Amino acid sequence: MKRLLNFSALLLFILFGILVPKNSKSQDNKKTFSENWYEKISIRGYAQFRYNRLFETNDSLKCEQCDKSWGNGSFFIRRMRLVFYGNISDRIFLYIQPDFATSTSGTILNFGQLRDAYFDFSFDKNKEYRLRIGQSKIPYGFENLQSSQNRLSLDRSDALNSAISNERDLGAFFYWAPHKTRKLFNSLVNEGYKGSGDYGVLGVGVFNGQTSNKSDLNKNLHVVSRISYPFSINGQTVEASVQAYRGKYVLENKSEKTKVNNDLNYLDQRMAASFILYPKPLGLQAEYNIGKGPEFNKFTDSIETKELKGGYVLVNYFIKYKNQLIIPFIKYNYYKGGKKHELDARSYLVKELDIAAEWQPVKNFELVVMYTMSERRFEDYKMQNNLQKGNLMRIQAQFNF
Repeated sequence: MKRLLNFSALLLFILFGILVPKNSKSQDNKKTFSENWYEKISIRGYAQFRYNRLFETNDSLKCEQCDKSWGNGSFFIRRMRLVFYGNISDRIFLYIQPDFATSTSGTILNFGQLRDAYFDFSFDKNKEYRLRIGQSKIPYGFENLQSSQNRLSLDRSDALNSAISNERDLGAFFYWAPHKTRKLFNSLVNEGYKGSGDYGVLGVGVFNGQTSNKSDLNKNLHVVSRISYPFSINGQTVEASVQAYRGKYVLENKSEKTKVNNDLNYLDQRMAASFILYPKPLGLQAEYNIGKGPEFNKFTDSIETKELKGGYVLVNYFIKYKNQLIIPFIKYNYYKGGKKHELDARSYLVKELDIAAEWQPVKNFELVVMYTMSERRFEDYKMQNNLQKGNLMRIQAQFNF
């Protein structure tokens, strides 16, 4: 026992000598860090205000996953976000984003919730090889990775966004991209071309699978991989991507009489292809995915693993007038399959056309006016044979700061 105490004392002495500064230079370094932390962390954000009831022909036409104000209420705060980010050391990058306009329904609005909270560790000085740990976007789909601050369309497509509600989950991801390509990814956002940001040429990872701010329920991690390569040719920039993920999803929300698997586990797998022609000045954005997932079957009153498919095509054009930017665009959205996050993994058939334009009179303000013509069949145990058709004009004012 005496030898053990002596050894412990020696170990503590060694650790004390390692951890405690030995001279004034170390103290000065510590002082410099504490005084200049604010130089390492930056803050930015944006806010979106919407009105969806203009020329509305059917208030039973709704889109729970994309915008809960469809058919409900009047003026609506869609997003109110702050982003805290910065390189806290040469190899570690911090990113935290809360949203203060989260809503659980069309009537319960505007409470805070964490969206992103992750750290990037770079293996090299050029930061070509990165490990991301925390809650972040899952590298699946171009539009899913696009920030809502940069995206033209007011909502992401049902087809790809039904894969991952809020686009995020908790996990670990490895990204690789050459330094030159990373600069191109960033320039496509910074120069206003509606890029997706830097998620690497190659991205692979594992995540819980129940989506953001939810616990893993089956100890069975999802796996995801994505390859995306942008290149320039004759003054145009093109980006092509392929991506896929697979796992077991645990159903969380069902009606009392709906029949389900005994363990509530359902196969959840998809693969998708993306093609982006950046608007210089004409742009084209197209994505399509196929896969299998849980979906309500009204003929058996049960939730079954069924095939799904769908995608979208968006055409846009950049018009620069003096210091203003006008971007007219048109988007067609199609999806056939289930939405695992909704009650009874609702069965959907969506056919939708958006005709719209975005106006940017100044850098800090954007106005989008969108006319939507929609046909949506969405069915669960209580809502069977529920086909809704209608048109509406949607308006969004966005402030960037």
